[in-house]
Amino acid sequence: MSESLTLASDAGKDHAPASTPTSALPLPTVAQGLSQGMDLEDPKNNGFWLWKWLCNWTSSSPTMLRAVEKKILSYVKLPYRGFFVDIGPAVGEADKIWTISMNTESKEVPLVLLHGLGAGIALWVMNLDAFAKGRPVYAMDILGFGRSSRPSFAKDALVCEKQFVKSVEEWRREMNIQDMILLGHSMGGFIASSYALSYPERVRHLILADPWGFPEKPSDSTNTKQIPLWVRAIARVLTPLNPLWALRAAGPFGQWVVQKTRPDIMRKFQSTIEEDINLLPQYIHQCNAQHPSGESAFHTMMQSFGWAKNPMIHRIKDVRNDIPITFIYGSRSWIDSSSGEKIKSQRGSHMVDIKIVTGAGHHVYADKPDVFNRYVNETCDIYKVGVARKLITPVQLIRESTESDEEREPNLRTAKTVEVQPDMEKQSTGQPITQPAAATATATAADSSTLPVDDLTANIKPK
Repeated sequence: MSESLTLASDAGKDHAPASTPTSALPLPTVAQGLSQGMDLEDPKNNGFWLWKWLCNWTSSSPTMLRAVEKKILSYVKLPYRGFFVDIGPAVGEADKIWTISMNTESKEVPLVLLHGLGAGIALWVMNLDAFAKGRPVYAMDILGFGRSSRPSFAKDALVCEKQFVKSVEEWRREMNIQDMILLGHSMGGFIASSYALSYPERVRHLILADPWGFPEKPSDSTNTKQIPLWVRAIARVLTPLNPLWALRAAGPFGQWVVQKTRPDIMRKFQSTIEEDINLLPQYIHQCNAQHPSGESAFHTMMQSFGWAKNPMIHRIKDVRNDIPITFIYGSRSWIDSSSGEKIKSQRGSHMVDIKIVTGAGHHVYADKPDVFNRYVNETCDIYKVGVARKLITPVQLIRESTESDEEREPNLRTAKTVEVQPDMEKQSTGQPITQPAAATATATAADSSTLPVDDLTANIKPK
């Protein structure tokens, strides 16, 4: 069922169906593929004039999204392949998931990436090279987002959640991946957790980066007496709308809205995308100016933006005992890391690791990419084929402790007399460098990207 086409990171790479070994095929060139529109998923508008007018008003198109994504991913140094995976009638009549893969020749356990609300695979640009050096890496545009199909999801929160899970499972089946390390950021972490509950035999390790939808909404989360009447009236009117409605309402000015309201997003990627930092707001605009299929699904699953109708905190304790869970929180994020502590308590002696990245906000993968990449790689290295796997088990390597990057960085920078050779020896044998366990409190300060919603362009309001 897999209808897949590949797009390399440079014009010299080739195309091939994902279901066929690429080494066995004479492959057409990228230019041929692009000229035939093979790597485009065109939305079906059925010729309805109003929908066509809206698409023109928002200045969005699959072609424009493809172009800006390709420009961003040109900063990835290692080769990658892009293709659609035909997952059949998972939610719509014929759904396709846009995917990129790297280092698929490796025999290690693959790492699969699920992005958050309003995002897409290009936002992993600062992480892909680091992840793919030692293992296969797959990143997908979650169904309803980015370049993937945009079907109509159910209106029931739990059914909608299961539809996301089904799409991931159908994708895995078409890709013939037996088991994987599943990494989800924000909304992607919520979906990854639900997937681990439904298909535990397919998940080797669950990595949750600042996951959304875990805590239960507190009863006193909003003190209405302190909020002006006019603010409450506007909030009541806007609640039925999708989180990113304002970006689409801005039409052709959507990119400008992102630039003016979220300059912090551009700063996060400035060190990587130096030549044209405006690629980021252009990409965010193109991802979210199209039919808000996945966004509407998120709206169905959410409760007052910051919480899920079916919080994961009540369910994740049922994840199979032999599946380790690693939480990676930003110390300045609006996501409350106490959920990780509660889950650790719920699972008792089973494996839960909590890492706090000092100075990072909700977009921990972009705020401190070097630290984030190191934490993810340390987790993935547990399953490396070779000496380390023969000598030590995952149970020994997963430390049931709360770990903060703050406890590592100062020693590496300032303690010149500290003997570091033993750690280097451990690293050479394949064992991760460990530090004494220490409890850390999550900082309450919020960074400039803090918003009461899941992801990138949340609550954008044109000025």
